[in-house]
Amino acid sequence: MQAVDLFDSATFERGIPHDYFAWLREHEPVHWQAPSALRPDVAIILETEQRGYWAVSRYRDIVEISLDQERFSSERGTVLNNDLTEERMAQLRLWMINQDAPRHTKLRKLINKGFTKRVIERMDLHIRELSAGIVDRVAPKGECDFVTEVASELPLLVIAELVGCPAEDRDKLFAWSNQMIGFEDPDFANETGATDAMGEMFEYAGHLAKLRRDDPQDDLTSVLLDAEVDGEKLDELAFNMFFMLLILAGNETTRNAISGGMLALSEHPDQRSKLAADLSLLPSATEEILRYVSPVISMRRTATRDTEIGGQKIAENEKVVMFYPSANRDPEIFDRPNAFDIQRDPNVHLAFGWGPHFCLGANLARAEIRTIFAELLTRLPDIEVSGPVSRLRSGTVNSIKSMPVRFSPVA
Repeated sequence: MQAVDLFDSATFERGIPHDYFAWLREHEPVHWQAPSALRPDVAIILETEQRGYWAVSRYRDIVEISLDQERFSSERGTVLNNDLTEERMAQLRLWMINQDAPRHTKLRKLINKGFTKRVIERMDLHIRELSAGIVDRVAPKGECDFVTEVASELPLLVIAELVGCPAEDRDKLFAWSNQMIGFEDPDFANETGATDAMGEMFEYAGHLAKLRRDDPQDDLTSVLLDAEVDGEKLDELAFNMFFMLLILAGNETTRNAISGGMLALSEHPDQRSKLAADLSLLPSATEEILRYVSPVISMRRTATRDTEIGGQKIAENEKVVMFYPSANRDPEIFDRPNAFDIQRDPNVHLAFGWGPHFCLGANLARAEIRTIFAELLTRLPDIEVSGPVSRLRSGTVNSIKSMPVRFSPVA
């Protein structure tokens, strides 16, 4: 098997290298990936020399790492594969995703108050209404770009509604998200784009927080600003950072799952026909879309001491990078792992991570995926991918930038 450069984000722009991951799981499940040269514009953004890392491809090893914050820290080097300056890391450690216990535990407990079952159930009807409106807008056209006109619309509208942003601001959220997540992609990367986007989103979050402190509403922003854990509330900086994380995670990953799900259904017409004929299969189909697509490619941890994983010695401060698309096709866990099977059961995928950092918005994302495909398959039953798919150059998220679809127009 010819080696694939997992360090180079262009590798994933061509698609997930599943054959290589299969070889790694069998022969080098904890594989040393040396750094490769970065494009000058990306190197300027990162501002520091990039180190190699241990690429972890096996399901059981990823679960072990995810469960053990004492040995494998999210905070020491952040969860980003890229090495950053200490100043940048100090800022990012305000994000819950870049924290370890006890800080992470305390903040998660507070933020959980905004993701109660009542909040999600209340959103369910509105998600159906938003999905219907999205299909209303594209149905007469007979064709559209699925990413910009369908997949990105729903999570942006839901997040805007959830946090209390005006719906007309969703284009700003979309642009900021693309700049920050896609800083390695030529379509989005420039020296200041990611930093500027972060600053603008930070300013927007602060403005929204001020509005809600003065005039609380029935939205997640008001809930979070009012919530307390052990007598403490979120301060302004912590709220601003969480707002950015919520927009990035809630927008990008769900958008990627919906886009990837549409592609998978187009490439597997037998599964698509089965689902269209029986929408009661949507819950299991949603789980299979999440497993098969794996919207998040990788997350990093940093070893807090000399240790080992999967028989491989790891030195303190070395990076370990977990590759979820590989874990989600591990034959030790999944029968026929490369098959797209909407009735797969059991389906214990790692698309939302595992352990203390399991995705807070998992149930909301599932509801969005189920609902948009119910609407699409009911009203545009012959929708299919009709042209080339353009992927984001990123080793972090499995994102499609554009994907044309066609269908019989409906007045």
